[in-house]
Formats: sequence, structure tokens, C-alpha cells
Amino acid sequence: MAGQPCRRTAVVAGCLLVVTMTAGCSRPAVVPTAPPDGPELVSREPLPDWTPAQPSTFTLVASGDVLIHPPLTEQAETDGKAAGRDFRPMLAGVRDVVAAADLALCHLKVPLGETGDEFTGHPLFNAPPEVATALADAGYDVCSTASNHTLDNGPAGVRSTLDALDAAGIRHTGAARSAADAATPTIIDLGGVRVAVVSHTFGLNAGVTVPAGQPWLVNLLSVDAVLEGARAAKAAGADVVVASLHWGEDRASSPSDQQQAMARRLLADPAVDLIIGHHPNVVQPFERIDGEWVAYGLGNHLARHAEPLGTTEEGVIARFRFGKDKAGRWVADRVDYVPTVIDLGPPIRLREATTMPEGERKETALRRIAEVVRSREAPLIGGG
Repeated sequence: MAGQPCRRTAVVAGCLLVVTMTAGCSRPAVVPTAPPDGPELVSREPLPDWTPAQPSTFTLVASGDVLIHPPLTEQAETDGKAAGRDFRPMLAGVRDVVAAADLALCHLKVPLGETGDEFTGHPLFNAPPEVATALADAGYDVCSTASNHTLDNGPAGVRSTLDALDAAGIRHTGAARSAADAATPTIIDLGGVRVAVVSHTFGLNAGVTVPAGQPWLVNLLSVDAVLEGARAAKAAGADVVVASLHWGEDRASSPSDQQQAMARRLLADPAVDLIIGHHPNVVQPFERIDGEWVAYGLGNHLARHAEPLGTTEEGVIARFRFGKDKAGRWVADRVDYVPTVIDLGPPIRLREATTMPEGERKETALRRIAEVVRSREAPLIGGG
């Protein structure tokens, strides 16, 4: 897969991080010239190696579940008016944070259908393809797609989801159209640093199964499966591997014993450098394990549950600065987060919690998110 084009200069608000990336920049063309009566004035000596040096640091952000319930589609129709569905206004409130990072990861929890489809919600989702356009507009580079809803619309839903992401220019991992695609690691080149993302889910909705003979449609979660994908990515040249895991218990703000045990086993292997978690629909803690990080659950990024709980409208955009340790290995050496709240309006809008009007909702969200996120590594995490 091709590397991404030149990235923007990243200035991450509140983190004192300024990183300039030049990923994929091509060398200038050399045009031979010659005087009217003389030889060409172009050296035939080999050109020097102009490959840019690796940056000393890079920044990565990751956010929670994009879970498109029918009220969100209705809001997009209202926002788009005669021009058609437009999800961009709902995500505009976090664009500055997302677009400032050198690499931005989203988690698309639901399948995207075709333009003329009937769009549905729980228990079997089918969301409009315009969601992908809005995610790209917000600054996302890669979406993980392995979730319990990946096959809600069958193999056709996998294909239409990936088609929509491709059309929007967003890379993807976790679901595939073919065995060959599934075997090809998703690696993004950030000016000489190559970052891979693998994506796996604990399972599928009740009554939904992976079709016989097509295991590549969605990556199921096990320690061995994650390590197999991560090792393949490292073998393909990745310097850093991020594991996006759809796991945990719904509405649980603490990670399960299974999550904790799996995180320890995965981070003990040099193939995995960071874990970001999804599925519980609420925020879960960050934890550093032997020098590496797991964000167990990032909450909901965009959702509209039939029975909002307050916690189900809260999320975080996790931010990681990577640098090299003394051994020359890339590690997350600075970690913080941006707390977010889904303002149910009307209109429905995703907002940075710190920018909300003063009041009980803002104070409750900031306090609750901070208590959960920092519950295991309070002195080491900024943000909020």
C-alpha cells in the first residue's frame, strides 16, 4: 500500500509539541539543459541519497467509537439540507485536535452502506457512506474496523465500508475484502517512521457469524492473532505497531480481568508498542505496563443512544508523543488526552469538554473522565 503524502506541521495544543513531518515528499525534477553549441550541463554522477532522516518524535491521536445511531443520520440530513447528508458539522468541534497530530486513528464501529440504502441502528447497523467523508474532513488518517458490528450487513457491508473509506482517502484495518488484502499490513510512513495499525474484535453480535471460508472478513481477537499481525507488520518494515482492540464489558468503566491479562501478554512482546481499546461505550483507564501504554477504553466519539447515561456521551482523544529510548526503540514518552462530550442539542455536536459553557455538565464530565483515565497512572498523564 502506498505511503501517505506530505503531512502537515503538527502543533498539538497544550502539549508543547511542535513536529514537522515530510512524509513521502518527492525530490525535485532535474531538467537537462544544454547550450546551443555545447554538451549537456548535467552531471552523470549518481545523485546523493536525499532520503530524509527520521524525525526525532512524532505524535499520534486515537479516539473512541464512531457509532452511528439513526438520530445522527437525521441530524446529518438536517445539517446537509438540500445538498444531502452532512456529518461534518457534528465532528467540527474536534478537528483542530485531530488534524494537529502526525497520525490520527479513528474506530469505525458500524458498517457503511451505499448511498441509496435504508439506514438502520441497533441491533444491526447500516450507516451512510458520508460518515467517511466527515471523518476525513476531521483529519483522520486511518480507521480500525474490527468490531462486534462489522458483519451486521454481511460481506456486502464490509465491501461498501471499505469502498467508502477508500473514496474518502482513509486507510483501514480490521476487515478485508480478500485474503490477500487481510495479509497486507496497514503501514503509514511518517517521514521515515513507519507506523502500523492492527485491529481485532472479541466477537460479533448474537446470531451473526463469519461466513465459512471467509475468515479474512473480520479479525477476531486472541493474543496469538494480534501477535501474528503485529509481527507481520514489523517484518514488513513497521517501526511501531498500534493494536486497536474491540474488547471489554459494555458500560464498565474498569477494565475486565481478561483485558488486563491480555494487555500484559501483548505488551510483553516487542511486536506491540501501544494498545488502544474500544467497545465499552464509556471511558476506561490508561495504564503503563513495563514502559508501554494501554488505553483500555476511549469511550464514545460519536453516538446517540436511545437512553443516554451521561457516561455514554463522554470520551477521550488520547494523545501520544513517540520518541526513541536509549536502546533506539520507539516508545510513547509523553501521554495526555482531550476530554470530549457529545452535546445532544439540538443540534447534536461533538465538543471538547473544556470548551463547553461553564456549568454542572461540564464540571461533571471533566471530573468523571479525569478520575477514570488517571485512576492507574495519575502522575504520568496530562490533559483534561
